[in-house]
Amino acid sequence: MDDELEAIRKKKLLELQQQQMRSQEAFEDEARKKEVEEQKKAVLRQILTTEARERLGRIKVARPDVAENIENQLILLAQSGQLKNKINDEQLRELLSKLIPKKRDIKIRRRGL
Repeated sequence: MDDELEAIRKKKLLELQQQQMRSQEAFEDEARKKEVEEQKKAVLRQILTTEARERLGRIKVARPDVAENIENQLILLAQSGQLKNKINDEQLRELLSKLIPKKRDIKIRRRGL
């Protein structure tokens, strides 16, 4: 009886320790993600004008995947030294027009019966 109780206690203690380790790992992972996001924001502040950053923010709300792709490309260009000046709103729009496919107009023609 005492052996069973001790085994249950050990098992419960082990489960609690594992749960605590998982929550600590999740917390550290979240902290790493926040740090990376802050670094991205800092780099983007350096390479984009205020208007371009605002446009990118609006794009991020509407199309997060496209905005993420553009941010990553801009950061790579900056890190490789290919950007000489800050990117303004006009340059960002040109980049967007190249990356975002044009929408097709769909016309429906009715045929007489």
